[in-house]
Amino acid sequence: MPDSNPKPPLTSPPPGANKPSRHARAGDAAVAAASPARPQMTPAVMSMGTHSASAPPAVDHDLGAGVTADGSAVKASTKALLPWLVAVAFFMESLDTTILNTGVPTIAAALHVAPLSMKSVLASYTLSLAVFIPISGWMADRFGTRRVFASAIGLFTLGSILCGLSTDIHQLVACRILQGCGGAMMVPVGRLTLARTFEKWELLRAMSFVAIPGLIGPMLGPIAGGLIVGYFHWRVIFFVNVPIGLLGLVLVYMHLPDFKRDDCPPLDGLGLVLFGAGVALLSYVLEVFGEHELQTRTVIALLVLSLVLLAGYALHARRTKFPLLDTALFKIRTFRASVSGSFFTRLGIGGVPFLLPLLYQVGLGFTPIQSGLLIMPQAAAAMSMKLTMPKILAKFGYRGVLVSNTVILGLLLMLFATIGVGTPWWVIAMQAFAYGFFTSLQYTSMNTLVYADVNEAQTSAASSIASTMQQMSISFGVAIASLATALFVPSRNAAPAQMIHGIHKGLLALGVLTILSTVVFASLKRGDGSSVAGGKASHAAA
Repeated sequence: MPDSNPKPPLTSPPPGANKPSRHARAGDAAVAAASPARPQMTPAVMSMGTHSASAPPAVDHDLGAGVTADGSAVKASTKALLPWLVAVAFFMESLDTTILNTGVPTIAAALHVAPLSMKSVLASYTLSLAVFIPISGWMADRFGTRRVFASAIGLFTLGSILCGLSTDIHQLVACRILQGCGGAMMVPVGRLTLARTFEKWELLRAMSFVAIPGLIGPMLGPIAGGLIVGYFHWRVIFFVNVPIGLLGLVLVYMHLPDFKRDDCPPLDGLGLVLFGAGVALLSYVLEVFGEHELQTRTVIALLVLSLVLLAGYALHARRTKFPLLDTALFKIRTFRASVSGSFFTRLGIGGVPFLLPLLYQVGLGFTPIQSGLLIMPQAAAAMSMKLTMPKILAKFGYRGVLVSNTVILGLLLMLFATIGVGTPWWVIAMQAFAYGFFTSLQYTSMNTLVYADVNEAQTSAASSIASTMQQMSISFGVAIASLATALFVPSRNAAPAQMIHGIHKGLLALGVLTILSTVVFASLKRGDGSSVAGGKASHAAA
Protein backbone atom coordinates (compact mmCIF):
# COMPACT_ATOMS: atom_id res chain seq x y z
CA MET A 1 0.00 0.00 0.00
CA PRO A 2 1.46 3.35 -0.93
CA ASP A 3 2.69 5.52 1.87
CA SER A 4 1.21 8.95 1.40
CA ASN A 5 3.47 10.47 4.03
CA PRO A 6 7.08 10.02 2.93
CA LYS A 7 9.61 9.63 5.70
CA PRO A 8 13.37 9.51 5.87
CA PRO A 9 14.68 6.14 4.76
CA LEU A 10 14.97 3.49 7.44
CA THR A 11 18.62 3.21 6.69
CA SER A 12 19.67 6.64 7.95
CA PRO A 13 21.65 6.42 11.19
CA PRO A 14 20.55 8.40 14.21
CA PRO A 15 21.98 11.88 14.40
CA GLY A 16 25.06 12.01 16.52
CA ALA A 17 25.12 8.28 17.11
CA ASN A 18 28.58 6.94 17.77
CA LYS A 19 28.38 4.22 15.17
CA PRO A 20 31.47 2.07 14.62
CA SER A 21 33.10 2.36 11.23
CA ARG A 22 33.14 -0.50 8.75
CA HIS A 23 36.71 -1.29 9.81
CA ALA A 24 35.70 -1.28 13.47
CA ARG A 25 32.86 -3.62 12.66
CA ALA A 26 35.24 -5.96 10.90
CA GLY A 27 37.52 -5.93 13.94
CA ASP A 28 34.64 -6.67 16.27
CA ALA A 29 33.55 -9.50 14.00
CA ALA A 30 37.00 -11.01 14.14
CA VAL A 31 37.06 -10.82 17.93
CA ALA A 32 33.60 -12.38 18.12
CA ALA A 33 34.61 -15.17 15.75
CA ALA A 34 37.67 -15.97 17.83
CA SER A 35 35.72 -16.22 21.08
CA PRO A 36 34.98 -19.89 21.95
CA ALA A 37 32.05 -18.86 24.15
CA ARG A 38 30.02 -17.65 21.22
CA PRO A 39 28.59 -19.67 18.32
CA GLN A 40 30.67 -19.47 15.15
CA MET A 41 28.53 -17.84 12.49
CA THR A 42 28.81 -15.96 9.25
CA PRO A 43 29.07 -12.17 9.55
CA ALA A 44 25.35 -12.02 8.81
CA VAL A 45 24.42 -13.57 12.11
CA MET A 46 27.38 -13.10 14.40
CA SER A 47 26.50 -13.05 18.06
CA MET A 48 25.99 -9.77 19.85
CA GLY A 49 26.62 -11.37 23.21
CA THR A 50 24.32 -13.10 25.69
CA HIS A 51 22.93 -11.43 28.77
CA SER A 52 20.51 -11.96 31.57
CA ALA A 53 16.85 -11.05 31.52
CA SER A 54 17.19 -8.50 34.30
CA ALA A 55 19.39 -6.00 32.53
CA PRO A 56 20.08 -4.97 28.91
CA PRO A 57 23.46 -6.03 27.51
CA ALA A 58 26.36 -3.66 27.76
CA VAL A 59 27.18 -4.13 24.08
CA ASP A 60 26.28 -2.32 20.91
CA HIS A 61 23.11 -3.91 19.57
CA ASP A 62 23.99 -2.75 16.07
CA LEU A 63 26.97 -5.05 15.59
CA GLY A 64 26.32 -7.69 13.00
CA ALA A 65 23.05 -6.30 11.68
CA GLY A 66 22.70 -5.80 7.94
CA VAL A 67 25.69 -7.91 6.86
CA THR A 68 24.86 -10.75 4.47
CA ALA A 69 26.28 -14.25 4.19
CA ASP A 70 29.01 -13.15 1.78
CA GLY A 71 30.17 -10.44 4.22
CA SER A 72 28.77 -7.49 2.26
CA ALA A 73 26.55 -4.81 3.78
CA VAL A 74 22.89 -4.62 2.79
CA LYS A 75 22.31 -1.81 0.28
CA ALA A 76 20.15 1.17 1.23
CA SER A 77 17.81 0.47 -1.71
CA THR A 78 17.36 -3.10 -0.49
CA LYS A 79 16.51 -1.94 3.03
CA ALA A 80 13.95 0.47 1.60
CA LEU A 81 12.29 -2.25 -0.51
CA LEU A 82 12.51 -5.15 1.96
CA PRO A 83 9.53 -4.17 4.18
CA TRP A 84 7.33 -3.98 1.07
CA LEU A 85 8.49 -7.40 -0.09
CA VAL A 86 7.86 -9.05 3.27
CA ALA A 87 4.54 -7.20 3.62
CA VAL A 88 3.30 -8.62 0.30
CA ALA A 89 4.13 -12.15 1.44
CA PHE A 90 2.35 -11.56 4.75
CA PHE A 91 -0.67 -10.22 2.89
CA MET A 92 -0.87 -13.33 0.71
CA GLU A 93 -0.74 -15.60 3.74
CA SER A 94 -3.20 -13.64 5.88
CA LEU A 95 -5.69 -13.15 3.02
CA ASP A 96 -5.67 -16.84 2.17
CA THR A 97 -6.74 -17.85 5.67
CA THR A 98 -10.08 -16.01 5.34
CA ILE A 99 -10.90 -15.63 1.64
CA LEU A 100 -11.81 -19.31 1.30
CA ASN A 101 -14.45 -19.27 4.05
CA THR A 102 -16.94 -17.29 1.98
CA GLY A 103 -16.70 -19.68 -0.96
CA VAL A 104 -17.12 -22.91 1.01
CA PRO A 105 -20.78 -23.57 -0.01
CA THR A 106 -20.06 -22.88 -3.70
CA ILE A 107 -16.92 -25.04 -3.77
CA ALA A 108 -18.70 -27.87 -1.95
CA ALA A 109 -21.47 -27.84 -4.54
CA ALA A 110 -18.97 -27.79 -7.42
CA LEU A 111 -17.04 -30.76 -5.99
CA HIS A 112 -20.28 -32.64 -5.15
CA VAL A 113 -19.62 -32.93 -1.42
CA ALA A 114 -21.49 -31.76 1.66
CA PRO A 115 -20.44 -28.32 2.99
CA LEU A 116 -19.38 -30.00 6.25
CA SER A 117 -16.80 -32.03 4.30
CA MET A 118 -15.05 -28.78 3.40
CA LYS A 119 -13.86 -28.62 7.01
CA SER A 120 -10.96 -30.88 6.01
CA VAL A 121 -9.91 -28.32 3.36
CA LEU A 122 -9.76 -25.57 5.98
CA ALA A 123 -8.16 -27.73 8.68
CA SER A 124 -5.47 -29.18 6.40
CA TYR A 125 -3.98 -25.73 5.85
CA THR A 126 -3.97 -24.94 9.57
CA LEU A 127 -2.38 -28.30 10.43
CA SER A 128 0.32 -27.78 7.82
CA LEU A 129 1.16 -24.40 9.33
CA ALA A 130 1.36 -25.89 12.82
CA VAL A 131 3.76 -28.65 11.73
CA PHE A 132 6.16 -26.66 9.53
CA ILE A 133 6.44 -23.31 11.33
CA PRO A 134 8.75 -24.75 14.05
CA ILE A 135 11.44 -25.77 11.53
CA SER A 136 11.39 -22.47 9.65
CA GLY A 137 14.21 -20.97 11.73
CA TRP A 138 16.45 -24.00 11.28
CA MET A 139 15.74 -24.03 7.53
CA ALA A 140 16.74 -20.36 7.24
CA ASP A 141 19.95 -20.93 9.21
CA ARG A 142 20.85 -24.02 7.19
CA PHE A 143 19.97 -22.96 3.64
CA GLY A 144 19.85 -19.16 3.86
CA THR A 145 16.96 -16.73 4.16
CA ARG A 146 16.80 -15.95 0.44
CA ARG A 147 16.51 -19.57 -0.67
CA VAL A 148 13.99 -20.50 2.04
CA PHE A 149 11.83 -17.40 1.57
CA ALA A 150 11.81 -17.90 -2.21
CA SER A 151 10.94 -21.57 -1.75
CA ALA A 152 8.11 -20.58 0.61
CA ILE A 153 6.60 -18.20 -1.94
CA GLY A 154 7.13 -20.76 -4.70
CA LEU A 155 5.41 -23.56 -2.75
CA PHE A 156 2.56 -21.28 -1.77
CA THR A 157 2.05 -20.14 -5.36
CA LEU A 158 2.31 -23.69 -6.74
CA GLY A 159 -0.13 -24.91 -4.12
CA SER A 160 -2.53 -22.11 -5.09
CA ILE A 161 -2.37 -23.12 -8.78
CA LEU A 162 -2.98 -26.78 -7.97
CA CYS A 163 -5.85 -25.90 -5.62
CA GLY A 164 -7.49 -23.95 -8.42
CA LEU A 165 -7.09 -26.94 -10.77
CA SER A 166 -8.37 -29.55 -8.29
CA THR A 167 -11.29 -31.67 -9.45
CA ASP A 168 -12.18 -33.43 -6.17
CA ILE A 169 -11.91 -32.73 -2.47
CA HIS A 170 -8.99 -35.13 -1.90
CA GLN A 171 -6.83 -33.27 -4.40
CA LEU A 172 -7.88 -29.98 -2.85
CA VAL A 173 -6.87 -31.14 0.65
CA ALA A 174 -3.46 -32.35 -0.59
CA CYS A 175 -2.83 -29.05 -2.38
CA ARG A 176 -3.87 -27.06 0.68
CA ILE A 177 -1.22 -28.95 2.66
CA LEU A 178 1.36 -27.89 0.06
CA GLN A 179 0.10 -24.31 0.37
CA GLY A 180 0.48 -24.54 4.14
CA CYS A 181 4.10 -25.67 3.81
CA GLY A 182 4.87 -22.44 1.98
CA GLY A 183 2.76 -20.27 4.24
CA ALA A 184 4.45 -21.71 7.32
CA MET A 185 7.84 -20.44 6.12
CA MET A 186 6.81 -16.99 4.88
CA VAL A 187 5.88 -15.28 8.15
CA PRO A 188 8.73 -16.41 10.47
CA VAL A 189 11.46 -16.21 7.81
CA GLY A 190 10.20 -12.79 6.74
CA ARG A 191 10.38 -11.53 10.32
CA LEU A 192 13.81 -13.13 10.73
CA THR A 193 15.11 -11.35 7.62
CA LEU A 194 13.86 -8.01 8.92
CA ALA A 195 15.42 -8.61 12.34
CA ARG A 196 18.80 -9.38 10.75
CA THR A 197 18.69 -6.56 8.22
CA PHE A 198 17.70 -3.59 10.35
CA GLU A 199 19.42 -2.17 13.38
CA LYS A 200 17.28 -2.45 16.48
CA TRP A 201 16.46 1.24 16.49
CA GLU A 202 15.12 0.82 12.91
CA LEU A 203 13.21 -2.39 13.52
CA LEU A 204 10.09 -0.82 15.02
CA ARG A 205 9.25 1.20 11.92
CA ALA A 206 9.90 -1.76 9.63
CA MET A 207 7.79 -4.13 11.72
CA SER A 208 4.94 -1.63 12.08
CA PHE A 209 4.76 -1.33 8.31
CA VAL A 210 4.81 -5.10 7.78
CA ALA A 211 2.06 -5.65 10.38
CA ILE A 212 -0.51 -3.72 8.34
CA PRO A 213 -1.16 -6.43 5.70
CA GLY A 214 -1.60 -8.98 8.46
CA LEU A 215 -4.47 -6.88 9.81
CA ILE A 216 -5.98 -5.95 6.44
CA GLY A 217 -5.89 -9.43 4.89
CA PRO A 218 -8.45 -11.02 7.23
CA MET A 219 -10.74 -8.00 6.75
CA LEU A 220 -10.60 -8.11 2.96
CA GLY A 221 -10.86 -11.90 2.79
CA PRO A 222 -14.62 -12.30 3.30
CA ILE A 223 -15.42 -9.39 0.96
CA ALA A 224 -13.03 -10.58 -1.75
CA GLY A 225 -14.27 -14.16 -1.44
CA GLY A 226 -17.88 -13.04 -1.73
CA LEU A 227 -17.20 -10.90 -4.81
CA ILE A 228 -15.21 -13.65 -6.53
CA VAL A 229 -17.86 -16.31 -5.90
CA GLY A 230 -20.64 -13.91 -6.89
CA TYR A 231 -19.13 -12.57 -10.13
CA PHE A 232 -16.40 -15.04 -11.15
CA HIS A 233 -15.56 -18.75 -10.79
CA TRP A 234 -14.62 -20.16 -7.38
CA ARG A 235 -11.21 -21.22 -8.76
CA VAL A 236 -10.26 -17.53 -9.00
CA ILE A 237 -10.04 -17.55 -5.19
CA PHE A 238 -6.80 -19.51 -5.55
CA PHE A 239 -5.56 -17.98 -8.80
CA VAL A 240 -5.40 -14.43 -7.33
CA ASN A 241 -2.23 -15.51 -5.51
CA VAL A 242 -0.39 -16.46 -8.71
CA PRO A 243 0.62 -13.03 -10.12
CA ILE A 244 1.50 -11.78 -6.64
CA GLY A 245 3.61 -14.87 -5.98
CA LEU A 246 5.47 -14.65 -9.30
CA LEU A 247 6.26 -10.98 -8.73
CA GLY A 248 7.41 -11.85 -5.22
CA LEU A 249 9.80 -14.51 -6.54
CA VAL A 250 11.43 -12.04 -8.89
CA LEU A 251 11.82 -9.42 -6.16
CA VAL A 252 13.21 -11.98 -3.70
CA TYR A 253 16.04 -13.01 -6.00
CA MET A 254 16.78 -9.39 -6.88
CA HIS A 255 16.57 -7.72 -3.48
CA LEU A 256 16.17 -10.09 -0.50
CA PRO A 257 19.33 -10.22 1.68
CA ASP A 258 20.78 -13.68 2.28
CA PHE A 259 21.62 -14.58 5.90
CA LYS A 260 23.01 -17.99 6.77
CA ARG A 261 24.86 -19.82 9.57
CA ASP A 262 28.03 -21.72 8.74
CA ASP A 263 27.78 -23.79 11.93
CA CYS A 264 24.08 -24.65 11.76
CA PRO A 265 23.34 -27.46 14.26
CA PRO A 266 21.70 -30.70 13.09
CA LEU A 267 17.93 -30.86 12.86
CA ASP A 268 16.23 -32.18 15.96
CA GLY A 269 14.26 -34.95 14.23
CA LEU A 270 12.74 -36.48 17.35
CA GLY A 271 11.74 -33.04 18.58
CA LEU A 272 10.10 -32.30 15.24
CA VAL A 273 8.04 -35.50 15.45
CA LEU A 274 6.99 -34.92 19.07
CA PHE A 275 6.25 -31.21 18.80
CA GLY A 276 4.83 -31.30 15.26
CA ALA A 277 2.46 -34.19 16.02
CA GLY A 278 1.42 -32.63 19.34
CA VAL A 279 0.70 -29.20 17.86
CA ALA A 280 -1.06 -30.68 14.82
CA LEU A 281 -3.36 -32.79 17.00
CA LEU A 282 -4.03 -29.86 19.32
CA SER A 283 -4.82 -27.58 16.37
CA TYR A 284 -7.18 -30.19 14.92
CA VAL A 285 -9.01 -30.56 18.23
CA LEU A 286 -9.44 -26.80 18.41
CA GLU A 287 -10.60 -26.67 14.78
CA VAL A 288 -13.43 -29.15 15.46
CA PHE A 289 -14.22 -27.70 18.88
CA GLY A 290 -17.93 -27.19 19.39
CA GLU A 291 -18.93 -29.32 16.42
CA HIS A 292 -20.66 -32.67 16.50
CA GLU A 293 -18.80 -34.59 13.82
CA LEU A 294 -16.62 -36.27 16.48
CA GLN A 295 -17.77 -37.88 19.69
CA THR A 296 -16.80 -36.16 22.92
CA ARG A 297 -14.79 -39.21 23.98
CA THR A 298 -12.75 -39.06 20.78
CA VAL A 299 -12.06 -35.34 21.15
CA ILE A 300 -10.90 -35.81 24.75
CA ALA A 301 -8.64 -38.71 23.72
CA LEU A 302 -7.03 -36.61 20.97
CA LEU A 303 -6.59 -33.71 23.37
CA VAL A 304 -4.88 -35.92 25.97
CA LEU A 305 -2.62 -37.47 23.29
CA SER A 306 -1.58 -34.04 22.02
CA LEU A 307 -0.72 -32.88 25.55
CA VAL A 308 1.29 -36.06 26.16
CA LEU A 309 3.28 -35.48 22.96
CA LEU A 310 3.96 -31.85 23.89
CA ALA A 311 5.01 -32.89 27.41
CA GLY A 312 7.31 -35.45 25.82
CA TYR A 313 8.87 -32.73 23.72
CA ALA A 314 9.40 -30.55 26.79
CA LEU A 315 11.34 -33.37 28.47
CA HIS A 316 13.27 -34.08 25.27
CA ALA A 317 14.19 -30.40 24.80
CA ARG A 318 15.81 -30.27 28.24
CA ARG A 319 18.05 -33.22 27.46
CA THR A 320 19.15 -32.49 23.90
CA LYS A 321 21.94 -30.10 23.00
CA PHE A 322 20.20 -28.54 20.00
CA PRO A 323 16.41 -28.67 20.52
CA LEU A 324 13.98 -27.81 17.73
CA LEU A 325 12.70 -24.82 19.73
CA ASP A 326 15.09 -23.35 22.28
CA THR A 327 12.91 -22.95 25.37
CA ALA A 328 15.86 -21.32 27.17
CA LEU A 329 14.81 -18.10 25.44
CA PHE A 330 11.94 -17.86 27.92
CA LYS A 331 14.52 -16.95 30.56
CA ILE A 332 14.76 -13.55 28.83
CA ARG A 333 12.07 -11.40 30.43
CA THR A 334 11.17 -9.35 27.35
CA PHE A 335 10.92 -12.44 25.15
CA ARG A 336 8.85 -14.31 27.73
CA ALA A 337 6.45 -11.40 28.21
CA SER A 338 6.02 -10.71 24.50
CA VAL A 339 5.40 -14.33 23.45
CA SER A 340 3.23 -15.43 26.38
CA GLY A 341 1.47 -12.05 26.50
CA SER A 342 0.73 -12.28 22.79
CA PHE A 343 -0.71 -15.76 23.29
CA PHE A 344 -3.08 -14.77 26.10
CA THR A 345 -4.11 -11.47 24.51
CA ARG A 346 -5.08 -13.20 21.27
CA LEU A 347 -7.31 -15.57 23.23
CA GLY A 348 -9.60 -12.62 23.87
CA ILE A 349 -9.33 -10.53 20.73
CA GLY A 350 -8.94 -13.58 18.46
CA GLY A 351 -12.67 -14.22 18.58
CA VAL A 352 -13.65 -10.78 17.25
CA PRO A 353 -13.43 -11.69 13.52
CA PHE A 354 -15.77 -14.59 14.33
CA LEU A 355 -18.35 -12.75 16.47
CA LEU A 356 -18.66 -9.37 14.71
CA PRO A 357 -19.80 -10.80 11.33
CA LEU A 358 -22.40 -12.84 13.24
CA LEU A 359 -23.58 -9.71 15.02
CA TYR A 360 -23.77 -7.61 11.85
CA GLN A 361 -25.19 -10.20 9.44
CA VAL A 362 -27.37 -12.49 11.55
CA GLY A 363 -28.27 -10.09 14.35
CA LEU A 364 -28.58 -6.76 12.52
CA GLY A 365 -29.43 -8.13 9.07
CA PHE A 366 -26.59 -6.54 7.09
CA THR A 367 -25.34 -8.15 3.88
CA PRO A 368 -21.83 -9.72 3.87
CA ILE A 369 -20.49 -6.76 1.89
CA GLN A 370 -22.08 -4.22 4.27
CA SER A 371 -20.65 -6.18 7.19
CA GLY A 372 -17.21 -6.12 5.63
CA LEU A 373 -17.40 -2.38 4.98
CA LEU A 374 -18.24 -1.76 8.64
CA ILE A 375 -15.06 -3.61 9.61
CA MET A 376 -12.88 -1.83 7.01
CA PRO A 377 -12.15 1.26 9.18
CA GLN A 378 -9.85 -1.04 11.16
CA ALA A 379 -7.55 -1.11 8.11
CA ALA A 380 -7.42 2.69 7.90
CA ALA A 381 -6.62 2.84 11.61
CA ALA A 382 -3.83 0.29 11.21
CA MET A 383 -2.18 2.47 8.56
CA SER A 384 -2.48 5.60 10.69
CA MET A 385 -0.87 3.78 13.62
CA LYS A 386 2.24 3.29 11.48
CA LEU A 387 2.84 7.05 11.68
CA THR A 388 2.47 7.43 15.45
CA MET A 389 3.68 4.15 16.95
CA PRO A 390 7.42 4.99 17.26
CA LYS A 391 6.58 8.19 19.16
CA ILE A 392 4.12 6.41 21.47
CA LEU A 393 6.57 3.64 22.38
CA ALA A 394 9.46 6.08 22.79
CA LYS A 395 7.40 8.19 25.20
CA PHE A 396 5.67 5.50 27.30
CA GLY A 397 7.86 2.41 26.82
CA TYR A 398 6.76 -1.15 26.18
CA ARG A 399 5.50 -1.79 29.71
CA GLY A 400 3.33 1.33 29.79
CA VAL A 401 1.95 0.75 26.28
CA LEU A 402 1.20 -2.97 26.59
CA VAL A 403 -0.41 -2.78 30.03
CA SER A 404 -2.64 0.20 29.24
CA ASN A 405 -3.33 -0.80 25.64
CA THR A 406 -4.50 -4.29 26.63
CA VAL A 407 -6.99 -2.77 29.07
CA ILE A 408 -8.21 -0.38 26.34
CA LEU A 409 -8.72 -3.31 23.94
CA GLY A 410 -10.76 -5.15 26.58
CA LEU A 411 -12.95 -2.08 27.13
CA LEU A 412 -13.43 -1.66 23.37
CA LEU A 413 -14.62 -5.27 23.13
CA MET A 414 -17.16 -4.50 25.83
CA LEU A 415 -18.15 -1.37 23.91
CA PHE A 416 -18.98 -3.52 20.87
CA ALA A 417 -21.61 -5.15 23.13
CA THR A 418 -23.57 -1.87 23.01
CA ILE A 419 -24.17 -2.13 19.24
CA GLY A 420 -27.83 -2.83 18.52
CA VAL A 421 -30.54 -2.33 15.92
CA GLY A 422 -30.73 1.43 16.45
CA THR A 423 -26.96 2.10 16.47
CA PRO A 424 -25.99 4.53 13.65
CA TRP A 425 -23.55 3.13 11.12
CA TRP A 426 -21.07 5.94 11.74
CA VAL A 427 -20.87 5.00 15.44
CA ILE A 428 -20.05 1.41 14.46
CA ALA A 429 -17.41 2.69 12.02
CA MET A 430 -15.82 4.90 14.70
CA GLN A 431 -15.65 1.97 17.12
CA ALA A 432 -14.05 -0.15 14.40
CA PHE A 433 -11.47 2.60 13.73
CA ALA A 434 -10.56 2.87 17.42
CA TYR A 435 -10.32 -0.91 17.73
CA GLY A 436 -8.11 -1.14 14.64
CA PHE A 437 -5.79 1.59 15.97
CA PHE A 438 -5.18 -0.06 19.33
CA THR A 439 -5.05 -3.58 17.84
CA SER A 440 -2.30 -2.47 15.46
CA LEU A 441 -0.39 -0.91 18.36
CA GLN A 442 -0.77 -4.12 20.38
CA TYR A 443 0.34 -6.54 17.66
CA THR A 444 3.34 -4.53 16.50
CA SER A 445 4.49 -3.86 20.06
CA MET A 446 4.34 -7.56 20.92
CA ASN A 447 6.04 -8.60 17.66
CA THR A 448 8.96 -6.18 18.02
CA LEU A 449 9.52 -6.79 21.76
CA VAL A 450 10.38 -10.41 20.83
CA TYR A 451 13.73 -9.23 19.42
CA ALA A 452 14.57 -6.56 22.01
CA ASP A 453 17.04 -8.59 24.06
CA VAL A 454 17.89 -11.63 21.93
CA ASN A 455 21.28 -11.73 20.25
CA GLU A 456 21.88 -12.44 16.57
CA ALA A 457 22.46 -16.15 17.16
CA GLN A 458 19.04 -16.44 18.80
CA THR A 459 16.94 -14.56 16.24
CA SER A 460 15.97 -17.62 14.16
CA ALA A 461 14.84 -19.56 17.25
CA ALA A 462 13.00 -16.50 18.56
CA SER A 463 11.17 -16.03 15.26
CA SER A 464 10.15 -19.70 15.11
CA ILE A 465 8.84 -19.78 18.69
CA ALA A 466 6.96 -16.49 18.31
CA SER A 467 5.31 -17.60 15.05
CA THR A 468 4.43 -21.04 16.47
CA MET A 469 2.82 -19.55 19.57
CA GLN A 470 0.96 -17.03 17.41
CA GLN A 471 -0.48 -19.79 15.22
CA MET A 472 -1.55 -21.75 18.30
CA SER A 473 -3.16 -18.67 19.82
CA ILE A 474 -5.20 -18.13 16.65
CA SER A 475 -6.60 -21.66 16.94
CA PHE A 476 -7.27 -21.17 20.66
CA GLY A 477 -8.93 -17.82 19.97
CA VAL A 478 -11.35 -19.34 17.45
CA ALA A 479 -12.10 -22.17 19.90
CA ILE A 480 -12.86 -19.71 22.70
CA ALA A 481 -15.10 -17.69 20.37
CA SER A 482 -16.92 -20.92 19.47
CA LEU A 483 -17.29 -21.68 23.17
CA ALA A 484 -18.68 -18.19 23.81
CA THR A 485 -21.14 -18.67 20.96
CA ALA A 486 -22.21 -22.09 22.27
CA LEU A 487 -22.70 -20.73 25.78
CA PHE A 488 -24.49 -17.47 25.00
CA VAL A 489 -26.07 -17.85 21.53
CA PRO A 490 -28.96 -20.34 21.38
CA SER A 491 -28.39 -21.35 17.71
CA ARG A 492 -27.66 -19.91 14.30
CA ASN A 493 -31.42 -20.03 13.64
CA ALA A 494 -32.27 -17.98 16.74
CA ALA A 495 -34.30 -14.79 16.43
CA PRO A 496 -32.22 -11.64 15.72
CA ALA A 497 -32.92 -10.21 19.18
CA GLN A 498 -31.71 -13.42 20.85
CA MET A 499 -28.65 -13.53 18.59
CA ILE A 500 -27.72 -9.93 19.43
CA HIS A 501 -28.17 -10.52 23.16
CA GLY A 502 -26.06 -13.70 23.09
CA ILE A 503 -23.24 -12.13 21.06
CA HIS A 504 -23.20 -9.17 23.45
CA LYS A 505 -22.58 -11.57 26.33
CA GLY A 506 -19.81 -13.26 24.35
CA LEU A 507 -18.11 -9.92 23.64
CA LEU A 508 -18.29 -8.95 27.32
CA ALA A 509 -16.67 -12.28 28.29
CA LEU A 510 -13.87 -11.80 25.72
CA GLY A 511 -13.32 -8.25 26.97
CA VAL A 512 -12.82 -9.47 30.54
CA LEU A 513 -10.43 -12.19 29.31
CA THR A 514 -8.41 -9.63 27.38
CA ILE A 515 -8.08 -7.32 30.40
CA LEU A 516 -6.89 -10.25 32.54
CA SER A 517 -3.98 -10.83 30.13
CA THR A 518 -2.39 -7.58 31.37
CA VAL A 519 -0.98 -9.65 34.25
CA VAL A 520 1.65 -11.01 31.86
CA PHE A 521 2.80 -7.58 30.67
CA ALA A 522 2.95 -6.29 34.25
CA SER A 523 6.11 -8.39 34.70
CA LEU A 524 7.99 -6.03 32.38
CA LYS A 525 10.22 -3.32 33.86
CA ARG A 526 10.22 0.33 32.89
CA GLY A 527 13.27 0.25 30.61
CA ASP A 528 12.56 -3.08 28.90
CA GLY A 529 12.65 -2.89 25.12
CA SER A 530 14.47 0.45 25.06
CA SER A 531 16.88 -0.87 22.41
CA VAL A 532 13.90 -1.02 20.04
CA ALA A 533 11.55 1.68 21.37
CA GLY A 534 14.20 4.27 22.23
CA GLY A 535 14.41 5.48 18.65
CA LYS A 536 17.13 7.67 17.25
CA ALA A 537 17.34 9.99 20.22
CA SER A 538 18.34 7.37 22.73
CA HIS A 539 20.94 5.88 20.41
CA ALA A 540 22.40 9.26 19.72
CA ALA A 541 22.79 9.82 23.43
CA ALA A 542 24.29 6.37 24.03
